[in-house]
Amino acid sequence: MNPWLVCILLILLLQYALDIGVSILNLKALSPDLPREFLKEMRHEDYTKSLEYTRTTTLYSLLVESWTTCITLAFLLFGGFNLIDIYARSLGLSPIPTGLIYTGALLLLTWIIGLPFSIYSTFVIESRFGLNTTTVKTFVLDMLKTGLLAAIIGGPVLALVLWFFEQSGPLAWVYCWIGLILISIVLQYLAPVLIMPLFNKFTPLSEGSLKDTIMDYAGSQKFKMQGIFTMDGSKRSTKLNAFFTGFGRFRKIVFFDTLLEKLSDREVLAVLAHEMGHYKLHHIFKMIAASILHTGVLFYLLSLILNNKGLFAAFGMEHLSIYASLVFFGFLFSPINLLVSIIFNIFSRRHEYAADRFAAQTTGDADSLITSLKKLSKLNLSNLTPHPLHVFLHYSHPPVLARINELRKNLFQSNS
Repeated sequence: MNPWLVCILLILLLQYALDIGVSILNLKALSPDLPREFLKEMRHEDYTKSLEYTRTTTLYSLLVESWTTCITLAFLLFGGFNLIDIYARSLGLSPIPTGLIYTGALLLLTWIIGLPFSIYSTFVIESRFGLNTTTVKTFVLDMLKTGLLAAIIGGPVLALVLWFFEQSGPLAWVYCWIGLILISIVLQYLAPVLIMPLFNKFTPLSEGSLKDTIMDYAGSQKFKMQGIFTMDGSKRSTKLNAFFTGFGRFRKIVFFDTLLEKLSDREVLAVLAHEMGHYKLHHIFKMIAASILHTGVLFYLLSLILNNKGLFAAFGMEHLSIYASLVFFGFLFSPINLLVSIIFNIFSRRHEYAADRFAAQTTGDADSLITSLKKLSKLNLSNLTPHPLHVFLHYSHPPVLARINELRKNLFQSNS
């Protein structure tokens, strides 16, 4: 049997087995007893609801992954990748348009397979637990806008990558790397202005005590920004969130309207201070630098397997091509990507602890950050007792109880 095919099958099956095993451990880690830290903030009915939400979403994700794995294996073993390639080549176009059609067809097929699951998750599961506020109109418009953006932005980017690998010889991966870095930087500036407003409405925060408090705090931290905005997150979900977007003087603070509705002014300031901590402690730029390095490694490894005859034989392909090499590389890169994501998550969790400390120290109000974390966990139906292995593999943020314990420990040390 083709060794490349054996390798790919092992990757798919081992990844599937790992996900099942970790999910089972995570379900077994659910505790029927409400953690003492939350006794004042949550009723047992609320906690039971969060447990049921975790069980339901976990079992549903396993169902989706089982179906997706079976479809992928069947598509691979019965020559589906080659059939799509034959169709794309039958149009008689040059390699780059053919590659765009090939990749687009695979993405469209993936979207069609996943659409029923996305609909059920949004309109059945999320609605059942009172989290969904998305209308059918919003759901459809989101899909259309996402598809349009993928065509307008993703299409030219993919065409550029294909062109570099077709024309630039051994250093093509370097040119692709540099090109993608430049495009990413441009998108970081354009996204808040052109892309995000396509999906949500951003409104300047109204004058009042909250805005005054935020401006005073930002001034004390010498933090320049373009403005403070609210976003109509309630048009899709009842979940709470806040974030920064943009760079330099174009930075914006964005609060979900649901967050402003549920948190007090002091709690909102604590959330803001945490997000600001990521900027002041240079977490954003460190993660961007790591991501740039990761992208460079990815392109270099890709350059090593371009037009590999054994790999193409594993996928039952009749013709070699740069564009199909990109697709097949995704299968081979999966284990490396898992390792990279674990490393990124380790540093991300450390950054979250550091941002919590920054917020507590600069506001002098650790208690408000703690209560905000509790409210966010309660209203978002977060899992309060995830299994450590699940956290290690998948969590970019530490579990809420770990964050609260760390804040209390630092508070105790500063007072002693």
